[in-house]
Amino acid sequence: MAAGPSPSRRKNVAATAEHAAIVFDLKAQGLSYRAIEAITAALDGPTGGKRIAASTVGELIRDEAARRVDPRVDEWRAIQIERLESVLRDHRALRDAHWQRAMGTEEKGPEVAAALAVDRALNGMARVVEQESKVLGIHVTKIEAQVTEVTQQDLEMQEIIAEAKAKVAAEEAALRGEASE
Repeated sequence: MAAGPSPSRRKNVAATAEHAAIVFDLKAQGLSYRAIEAITAALDGPTGGKRIAASTVGELIRDEAARRVDPRVDEWRAIQIERLESVLRDHRALRDAHWQRAMGTEEKGPEVAAALAVDRALNGMARVVEQESKVLGIHVTKIEAQVTEVTQQDLEMQEIIAEAKAKVAAEEAALRGEASE
């Protein structure tokens, strides 16, 4: 017996890619998966009567979207990272140019203007690194949380309030029952 799938079970990669492009374009026109299935089943349809099931439509759309979009996104990311790296080099050069004067020497103290230039360069470097992490999708978002300590008295008070609410609700229900009779 021969290894691999039988010739009748092999996928035609070129036809699958063509069908994926057709299905993607139909979905881009706003058609539903079921409508695409019906259109492709028609003999005069874009696939020549080769019906593409609605479940397969979703897979083909994902594959085609990845094929069409991902290379462009990666190219855009590379361009953005290159641009940010250039800005980062400029900030490093600014920092290095003013560092010695900003730190000062034993005979001469630090210069305020140089220290401000170093501070601007360091802040700029931090912003560039933050932008790079956003472009790469690794940006960490700060989460602020407030912790409140709950004491035993607080729990008892919540229980008393819950009991009082239940009692009021029961009384209201009883009054409504009497009013409706």
